[in-house]
Amino acid sequence: MPFPKFDRTQLELWPLDDRGHELDRSSLIYPDSPYEPFEHPAIPEIAARVVEAAAAGRSVIWFCGAHVLRKGNGPLLIDLMQRRLLTHLALNGAGAIHDFEMALVGGTSESVARYVALGQFGLWRETGRINDAAVAACRDRIGLGEAIGRMIEEESFPYRQTSVLAAGYRLQVPVTVHVAIGQDIVHEHPNFDPGATGAATYTDFLIFTHGVSGLEGGVFLNIGTAVMGPEVYLKALAMARNVARQLGRGIRHFTTAVFDLVALGDQLHQEAPKTDPRYYFRPYKTVLVRTVADGGTSYYVQGDHGRTVPSLYHQIVARCDR
Repeated sequence: MPFPKFDRTQLELWPLDDRGHELDRSSLIYPDSPYEPFEHPAIPEIAARVVEAAAAGRSVIWFCGAHVLRKGNGPLLIDLMQRRLLTHLALNGAGAIHDFEMALVGGTSESVARYVALGQFGLWRETGRINDAAVAACRDRIGLGEAIGRMIEEESFPYRQTSVLAAGYRLQVPVTVHVAIGQDIVHEHPNFDPGATGAATYTDFLIFTHGVSGLEGGVFLNIGTAVMGPEVYLKALAMARNVARQLGRGIRHFTTAVFDLVALGDQLHQEAPKTDPRYYFRPYKTVLVRTVADGGTSYYVQGDHGRTVPSLYHQIVARCDR
């Protein structure tokens, strides 16, 4: 006998105009915006390796959590895409939602405490159009990121020029969206199609894995994602190395970096014991240690993404311009 299921058709949706946004376009950081320099010895090293990798035609992959965009860094990422200094941008589902809402209405982010108490959290009608993009992605056999970017661009969302998803579609730079079903607000909506979303995000996983296949001599940056980024990267690298080995090639000599808020101490290139809580912080053991243990180099930068990402951006651009 099947277990009873929640009936989504009973849900009431509200227009985004009724919500109010905790973030608006004033939070965006542009290439010419004033910024407070963030000093860290690893940032010039990472910047140099990014420029070298891009010049050599190798993969330069950024896997970003939603807070990277919430801090306003979207225009900087777009500029790096335009310069071909960022060859692949990967986001979680929340990152895509913030980018979509900002492109559509010029604001994003809601008060979780307020709206979960009211039974309204996440139930905003216009945001649910991301689910329509997922259905279109499944139909057209493209990735979820490309489908959302196509919707934003082709429907001329008012603020599409600062959307990383629309920029990826315009510039033909892959921006992939990696979804865990049940984790994002659009999964609450009556129009959510789990099969379509699963197929579309898996297409994005395969696109991402193709990018990881080009990491020899390249760069992988894990910025503000403690679970999704390291775990997707780990599986993609295993697949890429499997095929490379059969072809007599290796994917060993590349650079990784983690940008996050957690204090990890000084011993960053040796795996912590299981008795140490740091062992369970996936960016540490996966990105900084295990996947570069046979020839790669890794760096850790602790700091707020509103300061670290602009500093890295300006270091990269300055080296490229020289």
